[in-house]
Amino acid sequence: MIEATVVFDGGRSRMRCIIRNLSDSGAKLEVASVANIPRTFDLVVGKVRPQPCIVVWRAVKELGVQFVGAPASR
Repeated sequence: MIEATVVFDGGRSRMRCIIRNLSDSGAKLEVASVANIPRTFDLVVGKVRPQPCIVVWRAVKELGVQFVGAPASR
């Protein structure tokens, strides 16, 4: 379990999340609600630079994301 933050809307919107599953190409995230999370956003873990993501699936409180671009140091 890794705590992280979903960041979108030019950094003006943030939502805490838990990384439940992590691979080199993507992750499964647990959030309070997927309702307002856009298709693309940055995933921030601690002080590591933001990792751009695209949503590939969503459920009530879970998201499956694919990492976009160069991988951040994970």
